[in-house]
Amino acid sequence: MSTTTAEAPVTRAQHGSATASGVTHPPLYILTTSCPDTTGIVAAIAGFLAEHNATITEAQHHNDAHTRTSFMRTVFHDNGQGLPGVQALDRAFAERVGTRFKMDWRFHEVERRCRVLLAVSRQGHCLNSILHRWSTGTLPVEVVAVVSNHQDMRSLAEWHGLPYHYLPIIDGRKGEQEQRLIELFERVDAELLVLARYMQILTADACRYFEGKAINIHHSFLPGFKGAKAYHQAHERGVKLIGATAHYVTTDLDEGPIIEQEVDRVDHTQTAEDLTVVGSELETVVLNRAIKWHAERRVFRNGRKTVVLK
Repeated sequence: MSTTTAEAPVTRAQHGSATASGVTHPPLYILTTSCPDTTGIVAAIAGFLAEHNATITEAQHHNDAHTRTSFMRTVFHDNGQGLPGVQALDRAFAERVGTRFKMDWRFHEVERRCRVLLAVSRQGHCLNSILHRWSTGTLPVEVVAVVSNHQDMRSLAEWHGLPYHYLPIIDGRKGEQEQRLIELFERVDAELLVLARYMQILTADACRYFEGKAINIHHSFLPGFKGAKAYHQAHERGVKLIGATAHYVTTDLDEGPIIEQEVDRVDHTQTAEDLTVVGSELETVVLNRAIKWHAERRVFRNGRKTVVLK
């Protein structure tokens, strides 16, 4: 099965993106595929694109021996002779390649950036880092709004010119608040929800709705050191490594498929507050990497884990 992200035909008349030197490059497209592993997958994809006037600029491929699944990410552009419209390309791919290999596939336009809704509570380090990278063009997404159950981060979001949606949880009516969150996600046409230290546990219904389209960040002490003062608990136990984990949201709390992790060493000379600073910095780095790789269509779900083609 496939879905596509473009309606307009791709021809030589289209303008590409201009570099700092003024050189114009043709628009880039990404084809992502996954299917049961067998012989001839890479050749079939490369051959199909060549036959349809595409030049491949980047390709990554991985065969998972345990699940016997093949994953591939292929970046291409018009070779100067005119690509068919993306819808036509998709139909032809279904007939020639997709059905034959029992693939899940999708064509993406690189210039159409992933639309992201950011959710935050009262800790702003992840939100601030994401907004800085987005505003400087180093994070390839389009942030469309910020949502929160508190008012603390309003000034930061509005300083960046973003709408700030305050959705408090009143009298424990979490289900109603989450329905408003889902309605907002759809209204702003978002593709990805990022829980940038959003300190609420989503209900099972919300987790199912956001399956594959929500990323969370937390310290990687879990399942140990649960609660609000995890770094203080870690300090009391004399931990030597601090880490952060970014993963997709599932109904299994904090156990969704992991996208990225990072660690740093600490020692007995550091206070609990020092550990908190180290952990916060790791969280920002890891979350930004996860968002970037998701937006660049590098992350593939593979059962309870992911394949990240970098």
